[in-house]
Amino acid sequence: MDNKTLWNSVLAEIEMMVSKPNFNTWFKDTFIAKQEDGTVVLSVPNAFVKEWLHNKYHSVILKFLRNSAGGIHSLVYTITKNDPNIQRKDLYERPMSAQDAELPLPEYYINKDDNLNPRYTFETFIVGPFNELAYAAAQAVVKKPGIVYNPLFIYGNTGHGKTHLIQAIGNFLKVAGGKKVYYATSEKFASDYINAVQTNKISQFKEKYRKCEILIMDDIQFFSKTEKTQEELFHLFNTLYDNNKQIIFSSDQHPNFIPNLEDRLKSRFAAGMIIDIPSPDHESKRAILEAKCKINNFKLSDDNIEYLASSVSGNVRDLEGILNSIIFQSQIKGKELSIAEIKNFVKNSAKPKKTVSPKDVVKIVADFYNIEEESIYEKTRRKEIIKPRQVTMYILREDFNISYPSIGQKLGDRDHTTVIHSCEKIKKDLLVDPALVQELNQIRTMIV
Repeated sequence: MDNKTLWNSVLAEIEMMVSKPNFNTWFKDTFIAKQEDGTVVLSVPNAFVKEWLHNKYHSVILKFLRNSAGGIHSLVYTITKNDPNIQRKDLYERPMSAQDAELPLPEYYINKDDNLNPRYTFETFIVGPFNELAYAAAQAVVKKPGIVYNPLFIYGNTGHGKTHLIQAIGNFLKVAGGKKVYYATSEKFASDYINAVQTNKISQFKEKYRKCEILIMDDIQFFSKTEKTQEELFHLFNTLYDNNKQIIFSSDQHPNFIPNLEDRLKSRFAAGMIIDIPSPDHESKRAILEAKCKINNFKLSDDNIEYLASSVSGNVRDLEGILNSIIFQSQIKGKELSIAEIKNFVKNSAKPKKTVSPKDVVKIVADFYNIEEESIYEKTRRKEIIKPRQVTMYILREDFNISYPSIGQKLGDRDHTTVIHSCEKIKKDLLVDPALVQELNQIRTMIV
């Protein structure tokens, strides 16, 4: 594979996992200058990009390079200030210097034996009001693995820090507890199982997963509609659980709402602790920004931090992406950006907001409760319809600030007093019904 094709393949993978501002900031004008003896030389436009890619994306880039081409064992960087389409002849012809050939530090590698990323630690996990319960549960697990909160199931939208937290548990128990830890996504588990069946190596597959003392499995939602794989997970779960081995799962939604997930697995998950990581609140966003600035030895005024925390919507990953780009721009200009410059930057970088209509909300709620969309508009008092209708009214009022009369008019021309009663009913039920809280959280993730 030639250098251009290889790098385009890697960029395609990276573009799917980082925000657009991050991608444009750090990967623009980069290209593979050459390959030599298993080492890829990546050309970058300046020293700051070189340092940032090495510190933040090195293991990811190396992983995708290895996935795309065989024989690659290391990655180094060189600064090329000219047009990337006109690559310097001497860059190809000169021999590698000792500095070029310097191998990346071991801590950047993901361990192939356990798949843990060494950067995901408790020390680098920023705790705020939005994730403090999940963090507390993780701390309880590392103190008594296999005894407290077994299994631990953490769910929430992408970019909220689930993978970081569950791998931090693994890294802690691996280093401090000397435990045999294994991390895998559900897709990896399913792939291993299918390969084992096809190659008649089921016994080796079972041994691989059952010998671990700490099993961490990410993205459980992808187990939907995979009956045989779910069955194998069920038996693996029982084996580990019966031997007091710690099991940790993550998903983008509560297990009760994962389509086609077997009831016996849901029951096993419910036996431990199920906890969500919601979207970061304002205070948490400030804490994240301040911590990231400290880590990067970058000073950002309190006004600018306040503005970013107030104006940047989305997940933690999006927030970090905006901050990274601001740090880059500040480094290039040699000064802190003004509030006007940051406002303009955020305006140009922010994701376009999806317009959601009341009809969209009705459809989402109806689909969630498995009822006909039209029934929410009908004049019926059937129990299975009343609750979804009340939930719809509550969401339209609380999340979209639509007036009571307008909600009534949109949902079957009902009187505004009916809407008020429905909203108050849901408010009161939320105080005493944890299941309803989970349902509301799940519906809101579908709307955003």
